[in-house]
Amino acid sequence: MKNLFFVSVILSIFTGTSLTAHAQIITNSAASDGSFRQTSVRFIEGIEMGPAENSVALARTMPVKAVPVAKPAISQETHTVSTIERSFPVQFKFAQLLNRNVESITNLSLFNFINDWWRTKYRFGGTGRNGIDCSALVGLLFNSVYTIHLPRTAREQYAASARIAREDMAEGDMVFFNTKGGVSHVGVYLGDGYFVHASVSNGVTISSLDESYYSSRFIGGGRIISAPTDVAKTDVL
Repeated sequence: MKNLFFVSVILSIFTGTSLTAHAQIITNSAASDGSFRQTSVRFIEGIEMGPAENSVALARTMPVKAVPVAKPAISQETHTVSTIERSFPVQFKFAQLLNRNVESITNLSLFNFINDWWRTKYRFGGTGRNGIDCSALVGLLFNSVYTIHLPRTAREQYAASARIAREDMAEGDMVFFNTKGGVSHVGVYLGDGYFVHASVSNGVTISSLDESYYSSRFIGGGRIISAPTDVAKTDVL
């Protein structure tokens, strides 16, 4: 080993190259049987190397090319999950009652109003928390959510609104029924066949136009022309 090292030194002096560029480094370690084994061999600059050492040396000398990494696109599913995570309890409650997606409950003023009055008992001629009738509820809803003043009775509200076919009704339109002869009951349409109203039996609640009682008594929809259906979209998330 000493002779090999001195030979390498002499060669480097005559050739003008560095010792580390051509030197062979051999490390021996004692085996359990008393013999010696070569544990690492490294030859620099073109001298044959073992597979592992050769790979490391090449990796260190090869130029590294930067590869731009594209930002992952946000999937619709990820966006939906993010939207749901930001939703309010009132949205979950009414999404379940209306059999709709949580993110479709966007008019928070409307659904917060409904939630605030939810299950308030029905009282004919009532206008407050101790009891309210259908037209008083609709009048309060329009005033609170849409900042629109409506006449007091269902019959007057029907006269003040424009006729809308059922298939054209949108959230915020009124729905009228004949329960006692003529226009005698009113509610506010929520979409997908559902409407909120003050029911004699259940108080402030949500019902479906497809229920036999209401479908057989349905007169039609009404819309306040001066109040666009998107008037309360300031609360859209």
